[in-house]
Amino acid sequence: MHPGPTLSKLNRLLADRERVVILGSGWAGFTVARTLDPRKYQAVIVSPRSYFAFTPLLASTAVGTLEFRTALEPVRSRRTKVSFFQGWADDVDFKNKTITIEEAVDDPMQGMALTTDRHAGETKEQREAERKRDVEKGKTFDLAYDKLVVTVGCYSQTFGTPGVKEHAFFLKDVGDARKIRNRLLACFEGAALPTTSDEMRRQLLNFAVVGGGPTGIEFSAELHDLINEDMAKIYPELIPYHNITVYDVAEKVLPMFDEKLAAYAMQKFKRKGIHIKTSHHVAELRSGAPAERKGSEDPKDWLLYTLKVKEEGEIGVGMCVWSTGLMQNPFVAQALDHVREAPDTLQLLDAPPSSSYARNLPEDIKWKVKRDPKSGSIITDDRLRVKLIPSSSTINTNENPQAIHPDVFALGDCGIIEGTTYPATAQVASQKALWLAKRLNKSSDLSSASAKGFTFKDLGTLAYIGNWNALFQGGKGGRLQGYLAWIIWRGAYLTRTVSWRNKILVPIYWVVNWLFGRDISRF
Repeated sequence: MHPGPTLSKLNRLLADRERVVILGSGWAGFTVARTLDPRKYQAVIVSPRSYFAFTPLLASTAVGTLEFRTALEPVRSRRTKVSFFQGWADDVDFKNKTITIEEAVDDPMQGMALTTDRHAGETKEQREAERKRDVEKGKTFDLAYDKLVVTVGCYSQTFGTPGVKEHAFFLKDVGDARKIRNRLLACFEGAALPTTSDEMRRQLLNFAVVGGGPTGIEFSAELHDLINEDMAKIYPELIPYHNITVYDVAEKVLPMFDEKLAAYAMQKFKRKGIHIKTSHHVAELRSGAPAERKGSEDPKDWLLYTLKVKEEGEIGVGMCVWSTGLMQNPFVAQALDHVREAPDTLQLLDAPPSSSYARNLPEDIKWKVKRDPKSGSIITDDRLRVKLIPSSSTINTNENPQAIHPDVFALGDCGIIEGTTYPATAQVASQKALWLAKRLNKSSDLSSASAKGFTFKDLGTLAYIGNWNALFQGGKGGRLQGYLAWIIWRGAYLTRTVSWRNKILVPIYWVVNWLFGRDISRF
């Protein structure tokens, strides 16, 4: 396949530097690209979105506390020397060090949470035929790499619950936040109409949040602030009808916090009128009113969603925000599962001192990427290099050979260091990214036995719980709650914001909205 003009230009620029291709523009990928020394490496990001989303601010943008641009950092910038191709990584050839990229410039799902494989339902033959057509139309191209960093992230987990993929609102990207804001305002405008019955108002303004982790709790708190600080002044007659409920299958919310902090959050929510229902199981989400209203013939029934909870039955809601965890990216299971041909640089691990061990292995041995049996994530060593294991049982030896690919790394939500239980958080992803980029800047070879591997430093966990109150649990056991924790929460988010543009815009919007109220315009 012939590279286009952009690839030819890139190839000329890379004549004296190694090309590091980074799959993904999230916390890990964006950090690696910005930290690599441009004198030694040319960082090339491949991602379906042309920006990095600062996810901790998404809940604030969804309710109008901040504008969407404050949660975005463009991949292309005058201040960085990072190349970018907007596309999906479709296949990887470890032997020849190439990646097949499918362009995604006009992808309608850009900016939205993904819950299923883009090619779900297609047979292998159909997918191959589609790939052939894409090649003929020039929609795919091959990109060579010297080093590959896989940071494709994860999809939103729905546990196969009927109707969730189609009707739930997620909060993983800016498009999700925009969709939530528009739906919130639609619910209030629909409830404000004189033709809307009181019963319909109660259901339109009944907001369900599924998932009691930091995202679900922070969004519930931000929604409560919006309703009580702004909507109460604009729609005072509707406030008695509103309701916010958090559902979770676990026995408590915020499991990453200790018992005292979690109990404090639940107590605060109870006082604010936010209902937390633990040990509850969502069975279905569908469009339309609950079955008990089918005979009401209310012309606005179509505005509702029905949430079916095993412990409560069917409930009419105006919106259901879904935040229940992560599922593995299909790219990891498909493109990275089998290594068609092992590269010459493959390094065997756990081999006996005798070099004959390597020679006794079958030359045609097939390898596959080692993955965690529970999460499906890629297993790496402590230097973040991808581990490989045989894909067949044809090896006549008592040993279980393993290998590492010295030039392929996996980090972020899609990679797990073997033997560790680090949480799948932005903090872990960014620390791994910084560690890898700094080590590569020192030496492109991470095989030195004297070099220390990655270790995670827990800097603490934060969560906003509304009304200028937050929770902070330090990495060494310290804890704070209330207003002081809120100051730390806002300070941490402000300092972690990447660009100076957003470091200036975020506090400006905080002040503007405190003085004049949140922006509740629909668009």
